[in-house]
Amino acid sequence: MNWEVVIGLEIHAQLSTKSKLFSGAATSFGAEPNTNTTLVDLGMPGALPVFNKEALRMAVMFGHAVNAEIGMKSVFARKNYFYPDLPKGYQTSQMDDPIVGKGYLDIPMEDGSVKRVGITRAHLEEDAGKSLHEDFHGMTGIDLNRSSTPLLEIVSEPDIRSAKEAVAYVKMIHSIVTYLGICDGNMAEGSMRCDVNLSLRPKGQQEFGTRTEIKNVNSFRFIEKAILCEIERQADILEDGGKIVQETRLYDPDKDETRSMRTKEDANDYRYFPCPDLLPVVIDQEYVDAIKASLPELPSQKAARFQEAYQLSEYDAGVLSASRAMADYFETVAATCNNAKVSANWVMGELSKLLNQSNLDITDSPVSATALGELLVRIEDNTINGKTAKSVLQAMWDGEGSADEIISAKGLKQVTDTGAIETMIQGIIDANAAQVEQYRAADEDKRKKMIGFFMGQVMKASQGKANPGVVTPILTKLLNG
Repeated sequence: MNWEVVIGLEIHAQLSTKSKLFSGAATSFGAEPNTNTTLVDLGMPGALPVFNKEALRMAVMFGHAVNAEIGMKSVFARKNYFYPDLPKGYQTSQMDDPIVGKGYLDIPMEDGSVKRVGITRAHLEEDAGKSLHEDFHGMTGIDLNRSSTPLLEIVSEPDIRSAKEAVAYVKMIHSIVTYLGICDGNMAEGSMRCDVNLSLRPKGQQEFGTRTEIKNVNSFRFIEKAILCEIERQADILEDGGKIVQETRLYDPDKDETRSMRTKEDANDYRYFPCPDLLPVVIDQEYVDAIKASLPELPSQKAARFQEAYQLSEYDAGVLSASRAMADYFETVAATCNNAKVSANWVMGELSKLLNQSNLDITDSPVSATALGELLVRIEDNTINGKTAKSVLQAMWDGEGSADEIISAKGLKQVTDTGAIETMIQGIIDANAAQVEQYRAADEDKRKKMIGFFMGQVMKASQGKANPGVVTPILTKLLNG
């Protein structure tokens, strides 16, 4: 490709406060339309906003987590535009003096490299309402429940150069805000959404090309697909000698394409000015330091600890620490069975497979972390083998009981009696004289391949209950005569 992709992202994270940014209305999702509103949210004359100090605390927490400057004085401004779901005719936001200034994140990539993405700012603003176009017989319905919900808008520098880097960055932001507990990260419900600013320029050129903005992309997969679509669209236009129009676009996942929404406005078009109803927010260093001291262990810190404390690989530690729920689940499993590597393999392997098949998050797993740990104990103490454990996990998933209850009810306990196993193996050797003769005539390499046949016969005869650790030395001894 002769083009270099330049991407900057604006992530809107809905803060998990109980009340709105400037009113006492609830922020709960799914309420009946226009029930979570006050006179302030509706923009009624004379209704004055009152700033939510919990939103301020959450914003400062985020600033610390992304190595950012904290604005000791931040100012709210009015961003003026006219939409049906914005009854005031303006959105209260921050412009020149945001609460969070410049910062950065180091993003580990799949190839082992680290990508540093600069953060321009993160500012507080109120959300707008929502226009609903379905089931209104050609009309549009307005729901103002979301109006004045607190948002933290996180603006990156244009440092991102591919769809994969963009997704890795958004996943890291998602991980941070959920670790901090300041946003639930539910992209399907709109708690976190992303605007993608994208342009192309000839490789080697320093000047940026004309950018487009893809609004409100609400999943990691759609972010990647939207970027790939827009790259292809812009490249086709430029290679045909055309020019890119600066505009706002939407991504249509059904058609896998971006389409024009409106000509892109510049900041000047919004006529920003300081909000006369809200005083500047002034904080001191003691407040900032106290919040920093209260921060929980962050994803990168947890990943480093997992590598050191549990001797996990960088990849395993990264996967297990990506979400706080996954990390907590893994640590409970590891503490229960006292084997971190086995715990990691089962959480990332069999459990994750079941979760994906059922489209469930780990917080909704029918098998608790303690229950999975107890199952792994039964592998460690040779009660069952790994293959049998998979079927036990499925039964646990289906609600058939605990690991011990299922092992007992189905008679799955391994046979470890060496005398019984030796008798069984001798019978198999006697019944397969030709194969034994071939085995004894073979060289060492061929014997290693051929022993699988006899192992299979033992497992078949024992219905999978013979302990492989006991079988292998006895089988080798008897085959070698």
